Formats: sequence, C-alpha cells, structure tokens
Amino acid sequence: MKATLFSANQKAQKTIEMEKLVGLIRDGYKEKQVAALREELRYTIPGVSVKEANQLPVVYFCSTVKKQNGTFVRDQYNGLVLLKINNLANRNEAKNVRRQAAGSLQTMATFIGSSGKSVKIVIPFTLPDHTVPQNDTLIRFFHARAYDRAAAYYREELQQQIAVEENELDAACRLSFDPDIYYNPEALPIRIEQPWETPEKLPVSAPSPAVTDPLQRLVPGYERSRIVSLLFENSLRQAMDATGYRKKDKDIKPFLTCLAENCFRSGIPEEEVVKWLPVHTHFRIFEAEIRTTVHNVYCLSSGFGRKPCIRPEQVLAFQADEFMKRRYEFRYNNMKGDAEYRERKSYYFNFFPVNEQVLNSISLNAQEEGIPLWDRDVKRYIYSNRVMHYSPIEEYMLELPDWDGIDHIRRLADTLPCNNPEWRNQFYRWFLSMVAHWNGLDRMHANSVSPLLIGRQGCGKSTWCRNLLPPELQEYYTDSIDFSNKRDAELLLNRFALINIDEFDSVSPSHQAFLKHILQKPVINARQPYKRSIQPLKRYASFIATSNNADLLNDPTGSRRFICIELTGNINHAIGLNHKQLYAQAAAALRNNERYWFTSEEETAIIRNNHQFQQIPVEEQLFFQYFRLPETGEQGELLPAAEILRRIEQRSKIKSGIRNMALFGRLLLKNNVIKKHTKTGNYYHVIEI
Repeated sequence: MKATLFSANQKAQKTIEMEKLVGLIRDGYKEKQVAALREELRYTIPGVSVKEANQLPVVYFCSTVKKQNGTFVRDQYNGLVLLKINNLANRNEAKNVRRQAAGSLQTMATFIGSSGKSVKIVIPFTLPDHTVPQNDTLIRFFHARAYDRAAAYYREELQQQIAVEENELDAACRLSFDPDIYYNPEALPIRIEQPWETPEKLPVSAPSPAVTDPLQRLVPGYERSRIVSLLFENSLRQAMDATGYRKKDKDIKPFLTCLAENCFRSGIPEEEVVKWLPVHTHFRIFEAEIRTTVHNVYCLSSGFGRKPCIRPEQVLAFQADEFMKRRYEFRYNNMKGDAEYRERKSYYFNFFPVNEQVLNSISLNAQEEGIPLWDRDVKRYIYSNRVMHYSPIEEYMLELPDWDGIDHIRRLADTLPCNNPEWRNQFYRWFLSMVAHWNGLDRMHANSVSPLLIGRQGCGKSTWCRNLLPPELQEYYTDSIDFSNKRDAELLLNRFALINIDEFDSVSPSHQAFLKHILQKPVINARQPYKRSIQPLKRYASFIATSNNADLLNDPTGSRRFICIELTGNINHAIGLNHKQLYAQAAAALRNNERYWFTSEEETAIIRNNHQFQQIPVEEQLFFQYFRLPETGEQGELLPAAEILRRIEQRSKIKSGIRNMALFGRLLLKNNVIKKHTKTGNYYHVIEI
C-alpha cells in the first residue's frame, strides 16, 4: 500500500510505502519541528494557525499523486480513509483514544497528531470484490460513502467527535512524531457497495453517557473544552465592559478581580481560568499576578456556578438543539424540496411532512419541558444546516443486494408483446441511462430518450409504466404533467424519478418544441415555490409515454427521442418483478462501465422504426393528390410554396392551417422536392396533376 508525502510548501511530492511512512512517524523524522509546534500551541488560541505547522510535510493517504503539466493529479486510488479526532484535552487523552482505536480489527494505522492533542486513524475500504474504483466520479462517490461509514463506526466505538472534512477525498495531515504509532498491515478492510451519489452530510455529535458535569448540563451536546471557552470569553467580555479595561491600562487589579468573580459565578474551575487567560498574549507577563488574584477571589467567593456569564439566547439555542435531537428525527428531502420528520421512540416508522400543525405541536412539547421554544424557533431550526439532506434514490441504490447474474431488465422488456426484435435491447439501454442519470454519472446530458408504448385501451400500459419503480420510490412517479405551464413542468424534473406522458397523442403540436426541450434538459434553473432566488436543481426524471393511437409523431426532427413500440396484445402482469435485482443489475452494469447511451447507428434504427408512427399532415397528403415530382427530362413548373398551397386549397376546398410558408417549404423538402433559390425567393420544381 502506498501513500503520498508532500513537502512542507506542497510544491513537491513523492510516493512512499506505508511501512516507510510509519517508520518516519515512529523514528521522529521531524521530531524537532513537531516539538516546536506543540510548544507554541500551548500559548495559541484554538483555531489560530501557527508558522511551525507550515514547516511540516503533509501526508496524503488515500491516493498516490503525480505531477502532470505542472499540476498534481491522482495516479492511483487505494481506498484508505483518514479520520481525525481533534481538540482532545491533553496527551494522555490522546494516548487513550489511540489505544482504543488500535483495538479495532479495521484500523490499519493510528497515531497522535502533530499538535499532541489529536489522533489520526487510517482505515482501508474496498468493494465486495476486494477492488477499489479507479474512475474519478466513482472514486468520489465511493470515498465519500466510505468516510461517512468509518466516521459513524469510530464515533460510536470511541465516543469521540470525528472532525468534519469539507472534501474527504482531499483529507490529509501533517507528518507527526509518535514513537508508539500503531500499524497493522493485515487490517480487515471494510467492504461497501459502490455508491452512486455523494451523500449529504448529517450534523452529528459524539454520543455520551449520563452527564454529571454541571458545565455540560448548562450547554448540552457540546464538548467540555468548548463550553469552558465560551463561558470564559463571555466572562472576559463582561469584565472588560464593567471595568473599562483596555490594553494600555497599567492597573490590571480591578479587571482581574472582576474577571475572576465572573468565572467563579459561571462555574469555571480555578485552574481553567489560570490556563485560559494567558492564551491572550497581552496577559502572559501577568501570569503570577493572575494566579494569585484568581486564587484569592475563589477563596473569598460563594455561589460557585450559580450565575453563568452566558446570554439567554445562547442557552435557548443549546436547549433547543438538545431537545430536537432527543425527541425527533428530521431530514430535508432533496426531491420533495421540503423537510420531513418522525418522533423517536414511537410506533410510526415513516417520515411525515413538516407543516404548520407539526411546528405548533413541537413548540408545545418543548414548552411542556420548560423550554421557551416558539413555532418560529422550531421552523428556524428545521430549515437550517443542522438537519441532514436526504436523497431517496441514493438511499435505495445503496441498499441493493449483489446482482444474481439473471438478465432481469430484458426479461421485463419481454413482458410487452410486440413485433420489434430490437425492443429488448433498446429498453435495456434506456433503463441503464435512467439509473445512470439518477446517480449523476453524466451531468452534461439528460436521459433524452423515452419509450412510447402504443396499444389499445385497457391492455395495461400505464400499470406497466408505474411498476418500473419499486414500492419504496412509488411516490416519485407521476403521470400528470402540464406542458402549458412551463415553469411547473420543469420543476417536475427535480421532483420525480419517472414521468409518464399519458395519452401522448393529446400533446398539442404547439407544445412539441417544449417537450423536446425538457427531454434533453440536464439541469433545471428555476425558482422553487416560496424561494427568493433562481437556483440550479438536479434533474432526476426520465420519461416514458403511452398512447392508444399509432399515428402520433408529428415532428420528424425529434423522432429519435422516442422508442415507439406497438403492443400486439395484453401485457402479462402475472410475472413476478424483483425490483431489487432489476436495479442491482443496472448498478452492476454501470459499475463495469457499460455504455448507457445510444450510438448514432442505434438512433438511426430508432428513426427507421418510427416511420410507421409518423403523422402525415393534411397538406402533405393533398400535395401528392394534386402534384407530383417531375421525372428525368420533364419540364414541370417552378412555383413558390405560397402558390402551391393556394392551388391545393382552391382545388380541395380545404383551408390549410399552415400560415408560415417556411414550414410548408420544409415539408416539401422532406419529400425530396427540388428547390431553386432566386432573387425573389425559393421556387419548387413540381408538376400539377
């Protein structure tokens, strides 16, 4: 197994074997620099960077990297996930966390970080066949899911908070020094199925036993160090405001006394006050005076922790967060575009939409517990980044079993009785495309082809279309779309997974151009209801259509978008449909990089098959009734399109609906009528019968 070691300035890199990398950490390759960093961090406010950190090399575990055209690119992905546990109290706690992490069979390596108060854990992941993906898109999906799985496991196992990475695939750490680093090259890799989408992030906090620390009861759900930091900074601000103390003041005694009293009433232990004040560099020179003053105030005061220096708004926010996580589960459904909820420890396992009644009920439940939470506060919490995003399609695809090797997709296609031998292969390709676009494998194009089932009424077309989706995704199927309302029609591309254009022949010719537009629209740029701005929305929807009539295609240029199939009998719905295996087959095919788009040859075959379903306009039929094309050597006439149409109307006594001569001209050209362009316009070579 190999990783990548970058120089401190990250301008050079080299590939390094894991055994050698572990040796560098164990033997102290950068021991002096790490020691200097740890010493400086003792006097640095948390979150502030120090120059010593920039003198250490950077380790990139999950891939080997090479330089190409002046930039770094991924060379080989290895499936290693790096987890970070930060903000530990001291080195002893870090050692304890490292020891616990080393007890897991899945841990390949774990060591104390360069700060001395963090622990890094390296975990291997593979696909079920013991390989890892190498396609960039699949790597991104795989690593994001692997990181989430590893974080969830070690968070529960270690009872510690795992650091959240903005991009897990770019997670790296500084080269550390830890003579007791744990390394197990035979660690058991965690096997997961190939995901098909990047999972949304769920804000989580480390689970904890019964809370006995009064500070943690005051601010539930927060790490103790963060609580102390919050209370101390509030106490510091109040002391500065009360005494008017500023940096240039020479008399520090009134300020220190006021600060110590605030910290005492806030319940901050004496040693914590002495430790936190010198973090601000201005106070380091007063360390002896600080210790003496704080000690005296703590000896003379009473009422420890009875009046914390914390704003009521902060207390309410902490109480609300703890209440919401204890009583409810929330999620934001990306496809529905709204929040959903369910109560914990109830008999209802489904999620329900959040509405005004729900907001009021949650507010009343909170008030019964003594938390002054109003419906507006509940709404503010639910529609914030504290609620995870949920993708039902992604969830379904992740739970699929291994494919059993049976061709379920073509078997499903064969349940439609027809005389088109290419139908089963065309449906297979369309089905792969539907699943691929659900999972965002091609964000530049949409699944722009739609099967079009033609058969008599009552033969089971609509039922067959609905059954394409599994029961878990049935609410993301619709057969109701209004092409006259363009905005709503476009929003349906984000809301539904499959749209059935029922009674396709009822779509008016004026809507055909818009239909062709949304068939091939990859991204929706629209303003959702009750939203203020236009945002790009992911398209999920694929299309399928049904009709009772065979002559239904009136746009020759768009016929390649429809796989027309005429049914010769009733559809057999008695055959059992295994949706899990149906989609597992599609997932396996896409994982093996099988093509999910139609080639130009396949599109030509679709167009050729669709000729029999093409509508012939009345004007075209009348043209061949009163005109013909000249044979070789025949003189004929050169007539403008308007004159040809006028003669047709005059002889047939039928008023044409065409008023745009360009449309009629295209109709003539489609039938191979020779056109001659002159100064006065286009003329067509015809013979009137």
